[in-house]
Amino acid sequence: MWSSWRRHFEDNARRPLPAIDVEGVPEAWRAPLVRSLAIFQVGESGEGRIVREIERSRLAGIDADYRAALQLFVKEEGRHARILAAMVRGLGGSLRRNAWTDRLFVQGRRLLGLRLKLLVLLAAEVIGIGFYGLLAERLEDCSIGRALRQICGDEEAHLEFHAAFFRGQTASQWRRALFSVAWFAVAAAACAVVLVDHRPTLRALAIEGAPRRLWGLVRAVHRRVCTGEDVASAGRVSVTA
Repeated sequence: MWSSWRRHFEDNARRPLPAIDVEGVPEAWRAPLVRSLAIFQVGESGEGRIVREIERSRLAGIDADYRAALQLFVKEEGRHARILAAMVRGLGGSLRRNAWTDRLFVQGRRLLGLRLKLLVLLAAEVIGIGFYGLLAERLEDCSIGRALRQICGDEEAHLEFHAAFFRGQTASQWRRALFSVAWFAVAAAACAVVLVDHRPTLRALAIEGAPRRLWGLVRAVHRRVCTGEDVASAGRVSVTA
């Protein structure tokens, strides 16, 4: 299984970066978009610490292909950071060195064990799919909208990659119960933080249904890990209905 994921990320790494321009983005949307995209750009930059921890880990189900796939996953997140940086600059904004939400996620990961750190990464994929998907729908077929859809597609694969890891870690009923408690707690906190921090952007772009979309994704991930239900379209409205 992990060898196929390794090949997936290796194939993705060969893609060129998409061209970014701001044509089609209304002027009134640009400032709020800059703020949100700059915050997400910080969050997509760098997960080197967890790669080093995985290299030392002896958790069941982790092998050389998983370690290589996780390293390639981190590089793909770095690619997303470069795309988001191009969007921010194209919209006339400046990049941030840090964001309070990113510091919160990072500190939370550092306080937790390796499995819970990976759980936080899984929650981050839910946030990415939900938020990038909502922005892409609103921006429609402009350059930034298309690039966000590409990122969203990557994040859907990332979600499945992390969910596959947790399926392997939750073979017994008590482990699934423990996962359920931890997952809903971590995911609910992540959703609340992002909805509060990005409320101005959601309001400026007249985006409705963000809480429902995110919570639908949270529930879909839980089903995927605990029952194996297919949520390949997790970022789309059909899953949240």
